[in-house]
Amino acid sequence: MPQPSDTPAHESRLARALRELLVQRRVASLATVQADGTPFVSMVPYAIEPTQGLLVLHVSGLAAHTDNMARQPLTACLVTAPEVEGEPVHALPRVTLHTRAETLPPDHPAWGPCRAAYLGRFPEVEPMTALPDFRFVALHVLSARQVAGFGAARSVDADELRLALQR
Repeated sequence: MPQPSDTPAHESRLARALRELLVQRRVASLATVQADGTPFVSMVPYAIEPTQGLLVLHVSGLAAHTDNMARQPLTACLVTAPEVEGEPVHALPRVTLHTRAETLPPDHPAWGPCRAAYLGRFPEVEPMTALPDFRFVALHVLSARQVAGFGAARSVDADELRLALQR
Protein backbone atom coordinates (compact mmCIF):
# COMPACT_ATOMS: atom_id res chain seq x y z
CA MET A 1 0.00 0.00 0.00
CA PRO A 2 1.27 3.49 -0.80
CA GLN A 3 2.83 5.36 2.09
CA PRO A 4 1.99 9.00 2.87
CA SER A 5 5.28 10.07 1.26
CA ASP A 6 4.08 8.42 -1.98
CA THR A 7 1.03 10.66 -2.10
CA PRO A 8 1.45 13.89 -4.06
CA ALA A 9 0.69 17.00 -2.03
CA HIS A 10 -1.86 18.10 -4.66
CA GLU A 11 -3.93 14.88 -4.48
CA SER A 12 -7.44 15.77 -3.32
CA ARG A 13 -9.13 14.08 -0.39
CA LEU A 14 -11.61 12.35 -2.72
CA ALA A 15 -8.88 11.16 -5.10
CA ARG A 16 -6.91 9.74 -2.15
CA ALA A 17 -10.04 8.03 -0.79
CA LEU A 18 -10.70 6.49 -4.23
CA ARG A 19 -7.13 5.19 -4.56
CA GLU A 20 -7.12 3.78 -1.02
CA LEU A 21 -10.47 2.03 -1.51
CA LEU A 22 -9.31 0.34 -4.73
CA VAL A 23 -5.97 -0.69 -3.22
CA GLN A 24 -7.36 -1.92 0.11
CA ARG A 25 -10.24 -4.00 -1.22
CA ARG A 26 -9.61 -7.22 -3.19
CA VAL A 27 -13.11 -8.16 -4.35
CA ALA A 28 -15.60 -6.45 -6.64
CA SER A 29 -19.12 -7.12 -7.83
CA LEU A 30 -18.86 -7.48 -11.61
CA ALA A 31 -21.90 -6.64 -13.73
CA THR A 32 -22.08 -8.15 -17.20
CA VAL A 33 -24.85 -8.65 -19.75
CA GLN A 34 -26.12 -12.12 -20.62
CA ALA A 35 -26.96 -13.25 -24.17
CA ASP A 36 -30.66 -12.56 -23.59
CA GLY A 37 -29.88 -8.98 -22.50
CA THR A 38 -30.49 -9.50 -18.79
CA PRO A 39 -27.94 -8.32 -16.24
CA PHE A 40 -25.69 -10.75 -14.40
CA VAL A 41 -23.67 -9.89 -11.29
CA SER A 42 -20.87 -11.98 -9.86
CA MET A 43 -18.13 -11.64 -7.28
CA VAL A 44 -14.60 -11.37 -8.68
CA PRO A 45 -11.24 -10.98 -6.98
CA TYR A 46 -9.21 -8.29 -8.73
CA ALA A 47 -5.68 -6.99 -8.82
CA ILE A 48 -4.32 -3.67 -10.01
CA GLU A 49 -1.74 -3.49 -12.79
CA PRO A 50 -0.28 -0.07 -11.98
CA THR A 51 1.87 0.65 -15.05
CA GLN A 52 -1.19 0.66 -17.31
CA GLY A 53 -3.82 1.59 -14.71
CA LEU A 54 -5.86 -1.60 -15.22
CA LEU A 55 -7.89 -3.89 -13.04
CA VAL A 56 -7.00 -7.53 -13.66
CA LEU A 57 -9.27 -10.56 -13.35
CA HIS A 58 -8.37 -14.24 -13.65
CA VAL A 59 -11.46 -16.04 -14.90
CA SER A 60 -12.50 -19.53 -15.87
CA GLY A 61 -13.98 -20.27 -19.27
CA LEU A 62 -16.74 -22.07 -17.35
CA ALA A 63 -17.88 -18.89 -15.57
CA ALA A 64 -20.95 -17.14 -16.95
CA HIS A 65 -19.29 -13.72 -16.71
CA THR A 66 -16.45 -14.89 -18.98
CA ASP A 67 -18.83 -15.57 -21.88
CA ASN A 68 -20.71 -12.38 -21.11
CA MET A 69 -17.55 -10.24 -21.27
CA ALA A 70 -16.45 -11.90 -24.53
CA ARG A 71 -19.80 -11.13 -26.14
CA GLN A 72 -20.26 -7.66 -24.60
CA PRO A 73 -17.05 -6.16 -23.21
CA LEU A 74 -18.69 -3.16 -21.53
CA THR A 75 -18.98 -4.01 -17.84
CA ALA A 76 -19.29 -2.37 -14.45
CA CYS A 77 -17.61 -3.16 -11.15
CA LEU A 78 -18.73 -2.10 -7.70
CA VAL A 79 -16.09 -1.92 -4.97
CA THR A 80 -17.29 -1.09 -1.44
CA ALA A 81 -15.68 -0.48 1.90
CA PRO A 82 -16.65 -3.01 4.59
CA GLU A 83 -19.56 -2.32 6.88
CA VAL A 84 -18.71 -0.82 10.24
CA GLU A 85 -20.94 -1.98 13.08
CA GLY A 86 -23.11 0.84 14.33
CA GLU A 87 -22.45 3.05 11.30
CA PRO A 88 -25.07 3.78 8.61
CA VAL A 89 -24.62 1.62 5.53
CA HIS A 90 -25.90 4.41 3.27
CA ALA A 91 -22.64 6.30 3.76
CA LEU A 92 -20.32 3.37 2.96
CA PRO A 93 -17.49 4.51 0.68
CA ARG A 94 -17.86 2.86 -2.73
CA VAL A 95 -17.10 3.27 -6.38
CA THR A 96 -18.83 1.98 -9.50
CA LEU A 97 -16.29 1.58 -12.27
CA HIS A 98 -17.39 1.55 -15.90
CA THR A 99 -14.94 -0.66 -17.77
CA ARG A 100 -14.16 -2.39 -21.03
CA ALA A 101 -13.04 -5.99 -20.66
CA GLU A 102 -10.22 -7.33 -22.80
CA THR A 103 -9.29 -11.02 -22.66
CA LEU A 104 -5.51 -11.28 -22.84
CA PRO A 105 -3.93 -14.12 -24.82
CA PRO A 106 -0.49 -15.20 -23.50
CA ASP A 107 1.29 -13.39 -26.35
CA HIS A 108 -0.37 -10.03 -25.54
CA PRO A 109 2.13 -7.42 -24.25
CA ALA A 110 -0.01 -6.80 -21.13
CA TRP A 111 -0.33 -10.51 -20.23
CA GLY A 112 2.95 -10.76 -18.28
CA PRO A 113 2.46 -7.57 -16.23
CA CYS A 114 -1.19 -8.49 -15.54
CA ARG A 115 -0.23 -12.01 -14.48
CA ALA A 116 2.48 -10.61 -12.19
CA ALA A 117 0.07 -8.11 -10.62
CA TYR A 118 -2.57 -10.78 -10.06
CA LEU A 119 -0.12 -13.27 -8.55
CA GLY A 120 1.36 -10.50 -6.42
CA ARG A 121 -2.04 -10.09 -4.81
CA PHE A 122 -3.18 -13.72 -4.95
CA PRO A 123 -0.07 -15.94 -4.95
CA GLU A 124 -2.10 -18.99 -3.93
CA VAL A 125 -3.75 -19.19 -7.38
CA GLU A 126 -0.48 -19.64 -9.29
CA PRO A 127 -1.27 -23.31 -10.16
CA MET A 128 -4.59 -22.21 -11.70
CA THR A 129 -2.76 -19.94 -14.16
CA ALA A 130 -1.52 -23.08 -15.94
CA LEU A 131 -5.01 -24.51 -16.45
CA PRO A 132 -6.15 -24.18 -20.08
CA ASP A 133 -9.64 -22.85 -19.32
CA PHE A 134 -8.41 -19.90 -17.21
CA ARG A 135 -7.44 -16.56 -18.68
CA PHE A 136 -6.54 -13.06 -17.62
CA VAL A 137 -8.91 -10.22 -18.38
CA ALA A 138 -7.82 -6.58 -18.28
CA LEU A 139 -10.53 -4.14 -17.28
CA HIS A 140 -9.81 -0.78 -18.91
CA VAL A 141 -11.38 1.96 -16.80
CA LEU A 142 -13.64 4.32 -18.73
CA SER A 143 -15.28 6.36 -15.96
CA ALA A 144 -16.64 5.96 -12.45
CA ARG A 145 -19.07 7.20 -9.87
CA GLN A 146 -17.50 7.57 -6.44
CA VAL A 147 -19.35 7.90 -3.15
CA ALA A 148 -16.86 8.78 -0.42
CA GLY A 149 -19.49 9.14 2.30
CA PHE A 150 -22.79 10.87 2.89
CA GLY A 151 -23.00 13.92 0.61
CA ALA A 152 -19.62 13.23 -0.99
CA ALA A 153 -20.28 11.85 -4.48
CA ARG A 154 -18.74 12.67 -7.81
CA SER A 155 -18.11 11.42 -11.32
CA VAL A 156 -14.53 10.47 -12.16
CA ASP A 157 -13.06 10.39 -15.67
CA ALA A 158 -10.77 7.72 -17.12
CA ASP A 159 -7.59 9.79 -16.77
CA GLU A 160 -8.07 10.37 -13.04
CA LEU A 161 -8.94 6.68 -12.54
CA ARG A 162 -5.81 5.50 -14.32
CA LEU A 163 -3.75 7.94 -12.27
CA ALA A 164 -5.28 6.58 -9.05
CA LEU A 165 -4.45 3.01 -10.12
CA GLN A 166 -0.89 3.93 -11.11
CA ARG A 167 0.15 5.21 -7.69
